[in-house]
Amino acid sequence: MNKTKMIIGKKHKKCKPHKINPGAVVTEPGSSIINKTGSWRSLRPEWDKKKCTQCMSCWMYCPDCSIPVLNNKRIETDFEFCKGCGICAKECIFSSIVMIKEKK
Repeated sequence: MNKTKMIIGKKHKKCKPHKINPGAVVTEPGSSIINKTGSWRSLRPEWDKKKCTQCMSCWMYCPDCSIPVLNNKRIETDFEFCKGCGICAKECIFSSIVMIKEKK
């Protein structure tokens, strides 16, 4: 790695150049598993199992993969990663998902 000289006051100091990534670029693979984003949520999806037909449109449109699937059926939302965007509720044509205010 190239070293550059950086002027600090009157002294010259050798240092490593900082790598600056363009905004919103994930540089470490697998970091989305580590960074739980559920705390960002102000609205929470509430799933009515009786109305759900398991059409899986909520699962297909969820941008955070927060709707887990077990034996080809969706199960309860993973609230550690759900940001409460409401796309699942918007896409559910059976109205089995409604967004409610998050309780903190």
